[in-house]
Amino acid sequence: MGGHVQEAGTLPAELTRFIGRRRELSEARALLSRGRLVTLTGPGGIGKTRLALRLAADVRRSFPGGVWLVELAALTDGEQVAQTVAARLRVGREALSDPLPRLVEHLAGRRMLLVLDNCEQVLDGCAQLVATLLARSPELVVLATSRQALAVSGEHVFPVPPMTLPGPEAAAEHSEAVALFADRAAAVRPDYTLTAQNAAVAAEMCRRLDGVPLAIELAAARMRVLSAPQILSRLDDRFRLLDAGPRTAPPRQRALRAAIDWSHDLCTHQERLLWARLSVLSGGFDLEAAEQLCSGPGIDRSDVLALITGLVDKSVLTCEEQGTRMRYGMLETLRHYGQEQLAASGEEPALRARHRDYYHRMAAEAETAWFGPDQMAWFTRLRLEHANLQAALAYTTAEPGRAETAMSLAASLWSHPLGYGSFHEGRRWLGGALALDDGPSFPRAGALFVDGLVTVLQGDIGAARSRLEEYRATAEVLGAQQELARGAVHLEGLVALFQADFPRAIALLDEAFTRHQAAGDAGSAAVAACMLTSACVNVDDPEATRYAERFLALCEEHGAAWSRTHALWALGLDHYRRGLSPRAGTLVRQALRDKPLSYDQCGVAQCLEVLGWCAAAAGLFARAATLLGAADAAWQVAGSTLTGLGHLQTGHQKFESRLRKELDDATFEATTRAGRALTLEQAVTYALHDTAPTPPPAQEASAPLTPREREVADLLAEGLTNKDIAARLTISRRTAEGHVDRILTKMGFTSRAQVAAWIATHRT
Repeated sequence: MGGHVQEAGTLPAELTRFIGRRRELSEARALLSRGRLVTLTGPGGIGKTRLALRLAADVRRSFPGGVWLVELAALTDGEQVAQTVAARLRVGREALSDPLPRLVEHLAGRRMLLVLDNCEQVLDGCAQLVATLLARSPELVVLATSRQALAVSGEHVFPVPPMTLPGPEAAAEHSEAVALFADRAAAVRPDYTLTAQNAAVAAEMCRRLDGVPLAIELAAARMRVLSAPQILSRLDDRFRLLDAGPRTAPPRQRALRAAIDWSHDLCTHQERLLWARLSVLSGGFDLEAAEQLCSGPGIDRSDVLALITGLVDKSVLTCEEQGTRMRYGMLETLRHYGQEQLAASGEEPALRARHRDYYHRMAAEAETAWFGPDQMAWFTRLRLEHANLQAALAYTTAEPGRAETAMSLAASLWSHPLGYGSFHEGRRWLGGALALDDGPSFPRAGALFVDGLVTVLQGDIGAARSRLEEYRATAEVLGAQQELARGAVHLEGLVALFQADFPRAIALLDEAFTRHQAAGDAGSAAVAACMLTSACVNVDDPEATRYAERFLALCEEHGAAWSRTHALWALGLDHYRRGLSPRAGTLVRQALRDKPLSYDQCGVAQCLEVLGWCAAAAGLFARAATLLGAADAAWQVAGSTLTGLGHLQTGHQKFESRLRKELDDATFEATTRAGRALTLEQAVTYALHDTAPTPPPAQEASAPLTPREREVADLLAEGLTNKDIAARLTISRRTAEGHVDRILTKMGFTSRAQVAAWIATHRT
C-alpha cells in the first residue's frame, strides 16, 4: 500500500512516506550489483512492491536506458506478458502481434532496469519472457516481485521479511512497524502523535499483525473511527476489521482478506487443504508433524513434502533450519485464515484430536528416553514444541471424557520443565487434569506423584504431603502398593529433605535409591543419589561423596548430559562440605557452563547459590553478595523459593549471616540489589568469570519491557490470570495472552509465572 500515480515509462511518484527497510534495501541492492535477475518474494501485503520501487529509484542513475515499471497484477494469461511489457516500453503498435523479436531489438545495447511487479498470476509467462530477454539482451537487468520465485537460471531470490518489531531493549517507537503505524495513523488523525504511553498499544498491534505493512496500514486507516486500543481488542476478527483500504488502491490491497485470498487462489486444491490443516499447529512444526497430522483424505503422506515446498515457494510458509531439522512456520494472519478454512471444512475436530494424540505420544517418548544420550536433544525438541504441547494440554483438559489422557500427558512432561515452562505452569496443567476426574487410575496416580514432586520443588510442603497421601490411597485402591511403593518412598524422602529433616530424608532416599536400582530405573536412582548428596552434606556425612560419585557415574554410564550438570553440582557441593572451595567452584562453574539456560532455571539457581558460598569462603564478599542477589532472582524465575528448600536453607543462612558481618549494610544492599537486577544470562556470565566486571545498574538490566508490557507483567505478579488481565485492561483474552507471549519472548522465559516472579523480584 502507500498509493502512487502511474506514468508510463517512469517510476510512480511516492504519495506516502517510505518507512524503514534500510537493511533490505542494502541487501537487495548488493544482489542487483551481482546478478541480472533479482526477485523479491513474500506473502501478500509484506511490502514487495514498495520495496522494489524504492530500490529502483535508488539505483536509477546506474541505468541510462531507464527504469521501467510493468504491472502485471491484472493479467490472467501468460501470453499477454510480452505484449504488456512491449506496450509499457513503447516499442510500437506493430510489436503487439509478435512482441518478442521487437522487444529484443528494442533492448539491444540498452543498460535498462525492468521492474516486473506481481508476477505470480502469470508466473510461467514471466519466466519464459525473462529467460529469453536476459539471454539476448546482455545489458538488461530485471527486478521482479512475486509471491513465488520465477525459477529462472541466474535468479537471486530475496524473501522480503516483515517490518521490524520492538526488541527487548529498543523503545517501541524506534521499530519500523510502529513508525509505519504512527505515520499512517497521523494521516487520518492529525492529532495522533506517538508517545511513550500509546506506543505500547501500537507495538502490540504491530506484533499481532506480524509486522506486515498492509495489515498495519489497514489498521491505521481504522483510526478514523476507532481508538488504537479498540482496534487492538478487535484483531481476533481481523479480516472483518481490516477492510477499509483506499479506494484508489488495487482491490487486493483494500482488505486484508483480499490480499490473502490472492495467495489462496494461487494454490492448488491440495495446497489449500494442507494450509487449512497446518493451521492446527502452533509455534511452528517440522516435516514429521505435518506428515502425521495432515495426511489423509485428499493428501497422501508421500505428497506432504512436495505440498510444503509449494507453500514455501508461494510464501505461505516460512522455513528455517534449527539443529538437524528444518522447521516451518506461518504468519499468524495466514494461520487465522487457514483456521477459518479448516472450520468450514468440518475437519477441525478430527485434526485437533490428531494433534492431541501426536503430542501425547511425543511427550511419552520423551519421558521414556529422558535419562539417556538424547536428553539434550529431547530438551531442544520439546522446547521448540512448547506452544504445541500447550495447545494439546489445553484441548485435552477442555475435552469431555479425556481426563486420563489429560493426566497422562501432563504427568509425562515431569522430567522436562520446559514442557511446562515452569513449576507454576506445571502445577496449573496437572491441577486442571486432576480436577477432571477423581476416580482411581494409574494415570491419576502418575499425575499425583508428579504434582507432589513439583510442589516439593516449589517449597509447598503442605500441598506435597496432601498429594503424597492421595497417591498412597490411590495405590491401595488399585491394589498396586508394591508397584507404586518406590515412588511413595522417594516422594516422602524428598519432603523430609526439603523440611530439613535430614536423618529421615537419608533413610527414605537410601531405600528409594535401592528400590530404583533393583527395578532397573537408572534415572530415578540418579535423582535419589542427588538428593542423598544434599542430605548428607547438611549433616556433614562423608557418605555424601559416595552418593555424588555414584550420581555422576550413572549419568556418564547412560550419557545423560543434562543430568550430569546436576551431578557436577552435587560433587561441587560435597567438595564445599569438605572445605575444598576452589575445587568446588570449578565443578559448579563447569555444571553451569554446560547447562541449557532456558530449560533449567532451578539448576542455574542452585549453581549461583553455591558459587556465592565459594566466593565468600575465598573472602570475595562483594562478589558473593552479588551472586546471592542473582541466586535470589533465579529462584524466583524458576518458580521456587529458597525458604522452602530445607536442603539449601541452612547453608544459605550461614552464608548470608557472614556477608552481613563482613559488609556494611549499604554495601550489602547495593550489591545484592545489583545481583537481583541481572538477567539470567547476565548472572551466568558473571558467575562463570572470576574477574567479571561489576554488573550493570538495576535500571539498565530491568527495563526491557514497554510500558504496556510492564503493566501486564505487574498484573501477572499480582497473580491475575489472562482472563483477569483482559478484564482489568478492557481487552480481549486473546490479546492478553498475546501480551504475555511477547513478554516471554523478550525476557527469554517460558511461562507466565516466571515473568511474575521476575517482576516481583525487581520491585525491591
